[in-house]
Amino acid sequence: MIPQDLALETSKVILRPIAESDYDSFLGLAKKDVDMWYYFTFNLGDEQQLKNWMAMAFADKKAGTRRPFTIIEKETGKIAGSTSMGNISYHDLRLEIGWSWLGTDFRSTGLNRHAKYSMMKYAFDELMFERVEFKTDVMNVRARKGLENVGGKEEGILRSHMTMWNNRRRTSIYYSVLRDEWPGLKKTIFKELEPGFKVC
Repeated sequence: MIPQDLALETSKVILRPIAESDYDSFLGLAKKDVDMWYYFTFNLGDEQQLKNWMAMAFADKKAGTRRPFTIIEKETGKIAGSTSMGNISYHDLRLEIGWSWLGTDFRSTGLNRHAKYSMMKYAFDELMFERVEFKTDVMNVRARKGLENVGGKEEGILRSHMTMWNNRRRTSIYYSVLRDEWPGLKKTIFKELEPGFKVC
């Protein structure tokens, strides 16, 4: 079982459990770039939608199906955004990495790559899971490229899959990394990240 207080760390990022006190920092980040919420299921720049999104994260954590994290930039100690390990299935030995977003100032800094790596490493090397999956909006070219850059293999498209905050119907695309692919990724695209990883 994944501990309720699990935190993960690399040389660049700290993932710690999301807290009620993160609300103001999240809202400040979310209001800086209203356009990024077009691809997200909630508009976190809206105060009530952010409260609802956080409430769902805490409810999922209590149910044991998700571990939501606050992303901290290690060098500055600043809150940068949030991500989660969710849809956790111990029977099927799989989980999904998602619910991920970063504030404008923290994009293209390597934080996303470090965060994804730390969760994949925990899933494969600590939990001994067989599969890590990701999904995103089929129209979100930036997110799709990001998933390919961390080793995600495109799998398939689910049409009219989700209802977005603006009532748009989202078509989702799935990616995955499998256990037998993980050693190769650690030796190539994540090679320099291995020494700095810690489970806290």
